[in-house]
Amino acid sequence: MGDLERRMNDMKDIIDYILLWLCYGDEEAAARVAYTDDEKALEDHDVIIIPCGYLGKELVLPELKKPVVEQPKKGKAIIRTDIVYATFFFTSRAEELINLKRDEHDRFAARFSALSYKSRLQIPRLDEYARLVLKQLDLPLPEPGFGHVYLTHDIDAISQYRHLRGALGGFRRGETKAVLAAWRDIHKDPLYTFPWLMEQDKRVPDADAIYFVKRTKGKGYDYPQYYLHGRDFKQLKQMLRHNNVYMGVHGSYYDDIPKIQYSKMYRAHYLRCSIDKMQALADAGYTDDFTMGFADSAGFRLQTSRAVRWINPKTMQLTNLTLHPLIVMDNTLSQANYMNLTEDEAYFLCERLIDKVRLHHGDLCLLWHNSNINEKTYHRSLYEKIISCI
Repeated sequence: MGDLERRMNDMKDIIDYILLWLCYGDEEAAARVAYTDDEKALEDHDVIIIPCGYLGKELVLPELKKPVVEQPKKGKAIIRTDIVYATFFFTSRAEELINLKRDEHDRFAARFSALSYKSRLQIPRLDEYARLVLKQLDLPLPEPGFGHVYLTHDIDAISQYRHLRGALGGFRRGETKAVLAAWRDIHKDPLYTFPWLMEQDKRVPDADAIYFVKRTKGKGYDYPQYYLHGRDFKQLKQMLRHNNVYMGVHGSYYDDIPKIQYSKMYRAHYLRCSIDKMQALADAGYTDDFTMGFADSAGFRLQTSRAVRWINPKTMQLTNLTLHPLIVMDNTLSQANYMNLTEDEAYFLCERLIDKVRLHHGDLCLLWHNSNINEKTYHRSLYEKIISCI
């Protein structure tokens, strides 16, 4: 048995999962595909994918180009571009092990990635590879539409004025009327935009609305703190439950993995994630992570719009943690140090990305903060427009 064949056997569960994922979960279709350099396998399979030799041996950036396909006879195809390795590489985030650049928040940013070149981030290349496999198997392509729509909201702060530091800041800025109004009625606080968000989300009947709730000490980048047993949060929690939305866990900036609360869904604060942190999430029993987007650029960080189980590129283990690609975050579009787009530019980009998700029957995941729905940003009107085009 050669070295390549031995490694393929050792990683059979990973390879089988990737082939099944490329076939949109169709087990009969996946059984017709082989990942091997033995072209005689075409006798028993309809498609073979030729390995490049990197899987399980070394990490090398895949070439993002149109796959080379040969059809030696009718109903048979050889894909000479290793789309299995490419799927592993991008969905595992192996690039972060070979490129050690990080931004000021210790994040692997889009600007460091090979995906930033020529707008590659805006193309879900792995979804295109999956369509190629289905086409070579002479199977129907997925109908345009959404597999799921996740309208997610990170609750970094419930209110602006209903805590001491916020109120004192408001008084110093001469916002006395606004502070007093918020203290009398939380609905008057400029950050308490939850009723409006819920009404917008209801305009997409089949969407899952998820609010990620943090439990931190409120220090440093985790400021401000809100108390889960306080009156304001209890009122909000009751509203969330009344509107049948989900609650997930919003982790601390400082990489602490909190005990599972509300559900097994997780999103990191500031979208800070790492290979070790993702493994810690899996070990802690979290099943669904919604962190997988770049803070500084919208698009397809995983090169797919579809959920995928995470493979740890350090241990080469297939985990039970499912990654849900985050396609667009509000701050990404508008912040000067990120994309710095106008409202029209932001809407045009969002429309194009949403169309890509729809084409591949992927999962559309958006992140809008309740604290960004104010007169200082365009995110209220932009969110309304985006909801209308879903």
